[in-house]
Amino acid sequence: MADFLRRRREALQPRDVGLSVPARRRAPGLRREDVAGLAGISADYWARLEQQRGPQPSPQVLTAVARALRLTLDERDHLFRLAGHPAPERHTGTEHVHPALLRVLDRLDDTPAQVVSDLKETLVQNDGARALLGEQTRFTGRDRYGLWRWFTGGPAERDLYPEDRHAEMSRLWTADLRAAIGRDDAPHRRRLVEDLLGASPEFAGLWARHEVGGVRDQRKVLRHRELGEIEVDCQVLHTEDLGQSLLVFTATPGTPDDERLRLLSVVGTQLAEDVRAR
Repeated sequence: MADFLRRRREALQPRDVGLSVPARRRAPGLRREDVAGLAGISADYWARLEQQRGPQPSPQVLTAVARALRLTLDERDHLFRLAGHPAPERHTGTEHVHPALLRVLDRLDDTPAQVVSDLKETLVQNDGARALLGEQTRFTGRDRYGLWRWFTGGPAERDLYPEDRHAEMSRLWTADLRAAIGRDDAPHRRRLVEDLLGASPEFAGLWARHEVGGVRDQRKVLRHRELGEIEVDCQVLHTEDLGQSLLVFTATPGTPDDERLRLLSVVGTQLAEDVRAR
């Protein structure tokens, strides 16, 4: 495992993960500190893993490491086995972010973007998306799924959209869920539907319509706490199995909405730098 981690780290360049390239650089690939920061672990812990001195990493740590190293699903499964864990079950919309989507996201420094699963779970956001939509990767349990929060989370979850759009959003998200279940009806997905049917009369009524997916306008109006309403275009890039999507938020150049997005991008970057400096 130590050799695999080292070789995968050295095979990546800073630009591959959205990092700036230092003027002088001696070692090939990413530094240990770079990967540790991307995985959310300490540099010392990473060094011990590469030096075969660390404890057996947990599945949660391995998941973070696989994402940091931009591993494919086959490489992720290999890493789990090397660490003495069974490979995770593969499902559509798995929390393992598709490397191709991550590569695109890494290059969107000045544009809000995030990767979501087909169950509306936000898997990763850039700084601009956090400034625009709030931190959506912090949730645990059922609350990880935007669908669950939308139908059971109370008014706060819906404040991001104008009230006159709520009914349409509920209908579209329900139709999307039925399409997702049609592609993969794994037990945890069926349980989510069953729990929603018991928790939300609104969802139960919409589910009974049997609407499946559908074409929708990708122009959205979002409500930001400080800047008010912002009209954006949401461009979507899907994985081949439709289990994950990269959402990119832009606005027409030269409009007040574009100016607001640019301001949010600056604010998001400053906030991220402040957090890293603490």
